[in-house]
Amino acid sequence: MDRAFFLVLILAVIDWSLEEHLTPDFYQDSCPNLETTVRETVNKFVQDEPGIAASLLRLHFHDCFVTGCDASILLDDVPPRLGEKSAPPNSNFFRAYEVIDDVKFQLEQICDGVVSCADLLALAAREAVIASHGPHWKVHYGRRDTTVASLAAAAQDIPFANATTQELITRFENKGLSVEEMVALSGAHTIGQTRCAVVKDRLYDFMGTGQPDPALDKDLLQSLRESCPDTPSSDENFSPLDSQTPLRFDNAYFTDLRSGRGVLRSDQVLYSTPGATKSAVHLYSGDSSQFFEDFGRAMIKLGGLTPLTGKEGEIRRSCRFPNRWI
Repeated sequence: MDRAFFLVLILAVIDWSLEEHLTPDFYQDSCPNLETTVRETVNKFVQDEPGIAASLLRLHFHDCFVTGCDASILLDDVPPRLGEKSAPPNSNFFRAYEVIDDVKFQLEQICDGVVSCADLLALAAREAVIASHGPHWKVHYGRRDTTVASLAAAAQDIPFANATTQELITRFENKGLSVEEMVALSGAHTIGQTRCAVVKDRLYDFMGTGQPDPALDKDLLQSLRESCPDTPSSDENFSPLDSQTPLRFDNAYFTDLRSGRGVLRSDQVLYSTPGATKSAVHLYSGDSSQFFEDFGRAMIKLGGLTPLTGKEGEIRRSCRFPNRWI
């Protein structure tokens, strides 16, 4: 089958699924105060700890990219079986999990057994972006929650920080997301931080050369080396992904890429590789309104990835455990 036709077919199926099963007014009667409750709680946490907004946004993305938007990322590990929380890309979300727990507890008081954890993740991500001065988009609801989580799936599906442009394109296309949507969603890195362990190879031994990545801006390299010295003890240090406004959702991430100031290799290659990704970076670096519009549309598309609906799954009363364990 022609690859282009196959991609169009995938997109059509996803669009049908979103329209058929997920709607913005799903909780209009069953939980009318849902959005107000989530907004107020997320705003409170972000005001006290601005960096938590990025974690809430990443939670939704990482959830949807692994087996679909089903809140599998929120299930606690139950040894010897390990779930998605043990995957390295999810290792620093503990404060975001607490925010979700807080909101879920409140929702259970006003709408007992009604709102799924998967829908809560989608809404919390939007409210986190808005609290960081980013765009608004309509969240579609109607997802249900899975009862299982897979460490192996998380390790396999979540994009790597050292991925090439083609590897990124393939992973996103496999989820039915276009190149342009991939670049727009990558703009989520305009807020948040990364662990030094993730970027050290670019700073000291890029691709085994014993030298830094030549694509790195020299001033950024010096700054990152100060935050991330070449010692094991610095692995758990953090560095912002956006060198200009790391707590504000804007288009500075894209202007950073044009200056060679992308912290992750998987970010910088979007600009250093000629073609569609570089064109999109150009566009968004000069037009924040277009970035906001495209990001919102891409988030709606992301939120529609293979959700459980109807009688599939369940509405978990605690986002950490299946109902049978409560």
